[in-house]
Amino acid sequence: MLNGLKIKNILFILFGAAIFSFGLVHFNMQNNLAEGGFTGITLLLYFVFGWSPSITNLLLNLPLFFIGWKLLGRNVFIYTIIGTVGVSIFLGIFQKYQIEMPLYEDLFLAALFAGVFIGIGLGIIFRYGGTTGGVDIIARLAQKYFGWTMGRTMFMFDFGVITLSLITYLNYREAMYTLVVVFVGARVIDFMQEGSYAARGAMIISEKNEDIAAKIMKEMDRGVTSLKAVGSYTKAERDVLYCVVAKNEIVRLKSVINSVDPHAFVSVTVVHDVLGEGFTLDENKLPLER
Repeated sequence: MLNGLKIKNILFILFGAAIFSFGLVHFNMQNNLAEGGFTGITLLLYFVFGWSPSITNLLLNLPLFFIGWKLLGRNVFIYTIIGTVGVSIFLGIFQKYQIEMPLYEDLFLAALFAGVFIGIGLGIIFRYGGTTGGVDIIARLAQKYFGWTMGRTMFMFDFGVITLSLITYLNYREAMYTLVVVFVGARVIDFMQEGSYAARGAMIISEKNEDIAAKIMKEMDRGVTSLKAVGSYTKAERDVLYCVVAKNEIVRLKSVINSVDPHAFVSVTVVHDVLGEGFTLDENKLPLER
């Protein structure tokens, strides 16, 4: 760790930048597909004026570095510089040493692969605290202050850039497949941000709450919280158990509950992020390495 910066985060941000850049060069640029956000602007400048994306990517992002520093803090700012510079470097490398992938006759396949590579690359960068500048910074700010997912923000922003690309160099067929790229990329980013983290939260109502809670804590080593509740119809007070487990533990949790009370009422929900002991902290309240 260097003054709060983690070497692991830096390495993964660079890894994500490499995946993102590979997809951009080999699927977007080789098949005349656009993109959204600042990346889409760099592609527009490339196809219309022949300017290198590795250079325009840096030039376009310089003004936003100041915003990133003021609003996102020192570490995110540094990770953003690493991500942005990493993308520019890898774009230059992959442009120079390309693997020919002529998929123009099958643009649907090219669009799917472009979306997957871009989504995985950006998802890794976001997950480890970085951005690649541009609309990525705007997406992080929207998530921080408005609770919007990054994928949603980027998808909305991208329409303007794609429209401009359609006016300048895209035909309608390429524009429609570009929308596929953007949509797939947005969904993959959301999965990388939330789906891979998802846990399960269970609300349990039973006449044998104490026995169920004791067995969950003993056999699964998971905490259980007892909440006071009142039935709307009966007006009777009773306890409701709440327990959060990893998504691969939900079948075992149901089995534990059923072994104590087969008639228990159980409601299971998806939990997109979990902080605390057993998930991000160990039993000594120290951070767990992911």
